[in-house]
Amino acid sequence: MKKSIILFTCLFFAFFSCKQEQKSGEIISGDYVFHGDAAVLQTDTLIYGVIINEKVHELNQKVEPLKKQPTDMVKVEIRAIINKEKHETILWEDKIEITEILNVKALPNEDYNNVIKLSQ
Repeated sequence: MKKSIILFTCLFFAFFSCKQEQKSGEIISGDYVFHGDAAVLQTDTLIYGVIINEKVHELNQKVEPLKKQPTDMVKVEIRAIINKEKHETILWEDKIEITEILNVKALPNEDYNNVIKLSQ
């Protein structure tokens, strides 16, 4: 009887102490552009500098077929960690580190046509 209580207690703690991994970061959607060695995400209210990591390279592979020119922006929905700490190369006040890519789609043509192009 005593052994079964100890066994039950151990199983109880083992079962409930296993936490499910929580998704980190906030969901952010906006217009994304990567050019050269810098990336920016522009939302309706803020512009974020993007910290370059593996997810950024993965996102670049997904957006590349949707762009007509290298500087075109693409609508994305991502999960990211927002960071306001100083960074040696990213000078934007708000920076994000992408942790998950949720959705990628091209901007509608009317948005593309409203952009002033300085060169062909």
